[in-house]
Amino acid sequence: MFTLRRWWERYSIQAVLIALALIGAWSVRATKGAVLLELYYWVSYPFQSLPSQEDALQIAQSQELQQRLQELETQNQQLKQLLGYTTAAPDAIIASPIIGRPADQWWQQLTLGRGTLDGIIPNSVVLGTGGVVGRVTDVTPHTSRVLLISDPSSQVGATVSRSRAMGYLRGQAGDRAVMVFFEKIPDVKPGDVIVTSNLSQLFPAGLPIGRVESIDLDKSPVPEATITLGSPVGSLEWVMVHANTESSPE
Repeated sequence: MFTLRRWWERYSIQAVLIALALIGAWSVRATKGAVLLELYYWVSYPFQSLPSQEDALQIAQSQELQQRLQELETQNQQLKQLLGYTTAAPDAIIASPIIGRPADQWWQQLTLGRGTLDGIIPNSVVLGTGGVVGRVTDVTPHTSRVLLISDPSSQVGATVSRSRAMGYLRGQAGDRAVMVFFEKIPDVKPGDVIVTSNLSQLFPAGLPIGRVESIDLDKSPVPEATITLGSPVGSLEWVMVHANTESSPE
């Protein structure tokens, strides 16, 4: 007993420090360092410089400007694609924003922010990145209404670019359409490019429409093909109006 007391008097401080070190090491391992992080937070909290309301406002404004810049860059890229797509067109090309689209007729029609004062006339062809979007049906001095090729009432003369097999395209109220062929056994296969036909009186020949997704040769009375539209009709924000003054109703 006397020996233990003498040992404690001599080594008590070292023993306590070792015990605290072991407990601390176990705590760090058990909590994966959370205890030390929490301790550091509370020790350093009085010295932390929190952003003022003015700084927070400036940060928020900076983030908003960055988001606006990104949106402008996206719109600029869309316009570049449209302009690049229509450089070879012979008639006047008018870039126009889409300013209206009824939710219950999303795939049927839309309204453009350009009209007769900008040179748009009825039956002007409307193009988007990737191909035909539709045609203008009604015009005011400042706006135009467009009938989309995805509208079930829309019919567009079409042909298979590779084989020249002809038919007409009928909208399906979505990003796909149906091509009805004139021949009983058309030369068509998945992946074929579909363009406007030279028999159409509303659309210039050779404008891209989309690609063949699938074919039903057993469809009665004539074969049909499902066409994936080339232009993202459901998500357009800008279009190019092909002011073809020679177009007339079919």
